[in-house]
Amino acid sequence: MNILLTGASGFVGSYFVSHYSDQYNIQTFSFLRDSFDSLSLKEIDAVVHLSALVHQMGGASEEEYERVNVTQTLDLAQRAKESGVKQFVFMSTVKVYGEETDVAYTEASLCKPEDAYGKSKLKAEEELLKLENDGFKVSIIRTPIVYGYGVKANIKNLVSLVQKVPVLPFGSIKNRRSMVYVGNLCYIVDSIIQQQKVGIFLVSDSEPLSTTKLIELIAQALGKKVYLIRVPFFEAFLKMVKPSFHMRLYESLEVDNHDTMKRLFSEVKTSLPYSAEDGIRLMING
Repeated sequence: MNILLTGASGFVGSYFVSHYSDQYNIQTFSFLRDSFDSLSLKEIDAVVHLSALVHQMGGASEEEYERVNVTQTLDLAQRAKESGVKQFVFMSTVKVYGEETDVAYTEASLCKPEDAYGKSKLKAEEELLKLENDGFKVSIIRTPIVYGYGVKANIKNLVSLVQKVPVLPFGSIKNRRSMVYVGNLCYIVDSIIQQQKVGIFLVSDSEPLSTTKLIELIAQALGKKVYLIRVPFFEAFLKMVKPSFHMRLYESLEVDNHDTMKRLFSEVKTSLPYSAEDGIRLMING
């Protein structure tokens, strides 16, 4: 099967290329380095569109999110449809639902994105579905935080913190945060392509983790002894001075992907290939 993959040099794309190149004939395309005008999709069976402008801590303009996440996506999808490509797999995000919540998101949850990143991804989803017909299948994958070897941003910072500081004020946190190991995510991408499944899919590891449990697993994989203590008023202090950090460390963002698992695997499979313990060990050790 011939696959066109965008974002091949990114975290997820590089994993997919290294683990599935013996299964697919993978061609790559970069909106930054390659000419879209000369892009040929003849004989391509499926497009896996991973490249995107992701959530920027320093901020990015709404226009830039629109250009990268909506316009480029639709240009590519329209070219694919006109070229006879049978399936378009789009990597989206749970940000289309909104922010942290105590209620688990499902495939059918109401979408109310709050930031420009989430809004741009939802708009791209909606426009892609308008292109769908019997000959052009659209598959949308919504993910929480993706982690694995080479991950950057918040997870990388947390690993660095555990490496350097033996005592941390994150004991007894009871939140529930869904994450997905990159190997599990790519396994789902492969399953969707193989089965030519369409619609909205939610991907996550089998169980959500609390911040406390996540730090314990990271320390275990690092072979470090870390003491997690509960400091009175620390949570309230953090919420006041760094509300974005407080949200990620103390609040919940959980997804319920039972419907996705049932649609892809019926009742045969209840979990993905890698547990959270496996994923974190592989993230640390490669």
